Amino acid sequence: MNSHKIGLVVGSFAGFMHLVWSLLVAFGLAQGLLDFIYRLHSLANPFTVMPFDLGRSVALVAVTFIVGYIVGNIFAFFWKKLHN
Repeated sequence: MNSHKIGLVVGSFAGFMHLVWSLLVAFGLAQGLLDFIYRLHSLANPFTVMPFDLGRSVALVAVTFIVGYIVGNIFAFFWKKLHN
């Protein structure tokens, strides 16, 4: 198992999911989705989606990619340790 590749896969997935969220915010669809998910869980939504900001969205995708990369690397490290 290649730690770098696992990190890239997990980081890319996390970044992609947050890119999708940023696009939902940009197109004005995020609040409705958030309200829907909360209602499915029988909860009142206390959150309001802020207006789209490109810089904030780029930072969100970058940070989640980096965190996902680190988590993927740590996972692969322990996987190797346990299976060797």
